[in-house]
Amino acid sequence: MKIKEIIVVEGKDDTTAIKRAVDADTIETNGSAVNQETIEKIKKAQETRGVIIFTDPDYPGEKIRKTIAEKVPGCKHAFLPKEMALAKNGKGLGVEHAAVVAIREALRDAQMMRENIEEEISQEDLITAGLIGGSGSKERRILLGKILKIGYTNGKQLHKRLMMFQISKQEFADALVLVNQEERNE
Repeated sequence: MKIKEIIVVEGKDDTTAIKRAVDADTIETNGSAVNQETIEKIKKAQETRGVIIFTDPDYPGEKIRKTIAEKVPGCKHAFLPKEMALAKNGKGLGVEHAAVVAIREALRDAQMMRENIEEEISQEDLITAGLIGGSGSKERRILLGKILKIGYTNGKQLHKRLMMFQISKQEFADALVLVNQEERNE
């Protein structure tokens, strides 16, 4: 599987994992303090080939993703669920620990933030859907993030992530149907 875009990852081990899974070029941020030189490389990559941001499903990874998305608009985003990024010994979390198939799937499903949205999802919609402030809301957010392929977020960040990816009310409603089905099947 050849990837046209340049994939932004956190470090060398992530690059190794990506190259095991797909034929692609990477840019490494080398930590969460993304310097200006790295931002300039990512801007150039975005102008020439496009960029997929593929960071670890943890706080530093989200910080890197947010920094790059703010400074380099138009990037695609690939997400790995936490359970797919755990080290076999349980003592690590990151892209470098993911299976080849999980990396391929995340890259295939990479999404770009959309420019406009017809009707915005409200905080009240999130409460009504049982995604924030209630028993089992974390598990519902995990499922929703997988279904919409936007990654996991805590309750405070969910609305922001839905807006960032311009998830429509209809997409949200359709995903909730699947969340509810999944819960009934457990």
